[in-house]
Parts: sequence; C-alpha cells; structure tokens
Amino acid sequence: MSPIRSRRPALRKLVAAGAVSLSMALVPAVSATPASAQPAAPTSAAIPLGDGYMGAGYLGDGETFVPDTRRLQLGAGSAASVQAAQLPGIDVSHYQGSINWSSVKSAGIKFAYIKATESTTYKDPTFNANYLNAYNAKVIRGAYHFARPNLSSGAAQATYFAGHGGAWSRDNLTLPGMLDLEGGCYGKSASAMQSWILDFYNTYKAKTGRDVVIYTSASWWNSCTGGWSGMSARSPLFAAHWTSAASPTIPKGFPYWTFWQYTDSGSVSGVSGAVDRDRFSGDAGRLLALANNTP
Repeated sequence: MSPIRSRRPALRKLVAAGAVSLSMALVPAVSATPASAQPAAPTSAAIPLGDGYMGAGYLGDGETFVPDTRRLQLGAGSAASVQAAQLPGIDVSHYQGSINWSSVKSAGIKFAYIKATESTTYKDPTFNANYLNAYNAKVIRGAYHFARPNLSSGAAQATYFAGHGGAWSRDNLTLPGMLDLEGGCYGKSASAMQSWILDFYNTYKAKTGRDVVIYTSASWWNSCTGGWSGMSARSPLFAAHWTSAASPTIPKGFPYWTFWQYTDSGSVSGVSGAVDRDRFSGDAGRLLALANNTP
C-alpha cells in the first residue's frame, strides 16, 4: 500500500470495524453483529476536513464479512451471474495517489467518480489531474462533493462544488455530479437534513441543469433523513453496501439503485493499493444516456 494512503486504513478501522477484503472468487459468510458491538457512528469531528471520501463514514450497515473457501456457482440467478451483467467502476480521491488512467481503461473499468470538493474551502489536490486524465483515457467520469452539513448551507456547498469541478457538459464522458452523504447526522434533525439536501439539489440543478446523484448507505439515510422519499424522483441513488450479494440494501424512500459501491478493498490495474469498487445497474447504452442526460 502506498504511503499516500497511510491515513485511509485508520479511518476504515474507525468506521468499518470488522470489514475485510471481499474476493469475487469466494462466497463470504455473512453474520449479523449485535447492535451492542457496533462502533459508534462517526461525528463530523471524527473525519478531519479534507479527509472525507466515499465510504469514510460507512459502517457496513451492521454486518461483518468473513470469507470462506466455497466457490461461487456461476449458474443462472447466482450473485456472480447477476453482477457480471453490471458495468464495473471505481471511485477515487487523493488517497489513491497518481493513477494511470489508460491502464484503468484497459482493465475494463467503464466509469469513475472522482472527489472534487468538501464544504466550501477544500478541493481535492488530485482532482484536476484525475478528471482530465480519465477524460483523455475515455473513462466516463463524474465529480463528487463530500457533504459537511454542519459547516454551511446546502446552497453554499453546491455553489462551491459546481464552481470547482462539479460542473457538467454533454460530451459523452461526464456524469452528473454526486453528493456524498455519510459520517453522522451532523447535529441535524431529519427535517433539517432534508431541507439541507434539497437546498443543495436545487442549487446544483439551477447551475448545471442536472439532477445530482446521491451517495449514501441505508443506515445513514434512514437515520439522518428518517427514510425520506423526497429525493427518489429527483436523484439517482449511489448505494453504499459492502457485500458480495447480487444487490445492495437500499435506503427507505428509494425504489432502486443506479450505482452501487460494493467493496472498499478492490484492486485495479493502474491504481496503487486498494480502491473502492462500484457497479452501474444498466448497460453501456444506459450509462451513456445518463452521462448525456437523454431518456
């Protein structure tokens, strides 16, 4: 693991205690961890400004995963056969260091979400290089914003995001921006969090013409918004659920997932060390349609 990622394992240990690498060659045995054994949800203070990334505040929805030695059955309806039909992707930030995007493309990765901003003062130092180099390698990519609802309004953060990498253009290679929601409820009630999210969404939509993608886990959304259904008709869902099951557990209020982060322990040619692995629920034509905002 490269030195630039040295702080990431410590954060993983803080927020996802018990999670281990998932191999697509193995069937993990899933066991529920008693509620009393679960680590406390991280607060905003637990993740320093600038250190937020997709999965930094994810608790695994109360599950731990222990790999065993059984082989996946590749028959119709198995988890592997379902997952094989979904497009592979990754999400990255400065924790991955320098990335060879041509190698990523050659490895079969079809899309990537790249961290751009956090709050209204922080821009990821590797964003510009990653965003341009992914584009040049013809990897369909989008930018994401790590939300800090306790620091400023949704409108202020959406404005900063749109002006510092989160904008959109119809060029066959740019996905709509994504709002990363995790890491505790930031002292907000469910109704206040709903208002903050809608404020971000409305501002981003006004500035870019696109519906912002929402990344979250079932545990965060259900706890911090009360399982709110107000975004289901507005925003594609990027579900966080680290599992090798055929599909993720999705938050209340959403009928289905569009993207899925299924592990934080993947590996991809061109990326040093571990990287989050993702899936898109449709085929290449649907991914391109989402990028270009076409029906």
